[in-house]
Amino acid sequence: MHTRRAAAAAILLTAALTACSSSGEPETITVTKTVTATPEADTQAESADDSVLKMGAEHDIVDAENDLHLTVQAVEYQQPYEGPQPEAPADFRGGDTWATANVKVCNIAGADVNVSQMPWSLAYEDGTSIEVTGSSGGDMPKPEFPMGKTLKSGRCAAGLIAFPVPSDKTPERLVYETATAGVTEWEIPKT
Repeated sequence: MHTRRAAAAAILLTAALTACSSSGEPETITVTKTVTATPEADTQAESADDSVLKMGAEHDIVDAENDLHLTVQAVEYQQPYEGPQPEAPADFRGGDTWATANVKVCNIAGADVNVSQMPWSLAYEDGTSIEVTGSSGGDMPKPEFPMGKTLKSGRCAAGLIAFPVPSDKTPERLVYETATAGVTEWEIPKT
């Protein structure tokens, strides 16, 4: 469809440039600019990253309107967490063991950015999800990803985020979601 429009515009341009005037009056040359329209669906597909990344992959987040350029990375997922064990999660937390996500966020350029564990969650095949607990310090797995930290341009924050998970099921994806950055997902390998 775009090829036909471009070809038609090129024919019109050629015809306009080669037209001759036999009346002796000065020739008028019409120049037509060809603009290829991209359907809205194609634009959304190109600008939105709908794919699930492999564990360890970095994802670039650029938001020129808010002067942000970040990279977000899910380095590793462990279930159960293999380090020194914190106290078992309480029943109301929804899991009977701790899992950890080792993550990293870097402020590549632009305005200062506040980072925390809150944008991270686990997504399961059945549609359920597990959010962070908000617990930090004490016997939680170390080094912890910060609960609230300002990153200046050129700085990074990295560490572990603990999730209370059921030991008999493994999540499908690790999810990072903010209003500004949208949703980024990493596949959690089956063990």
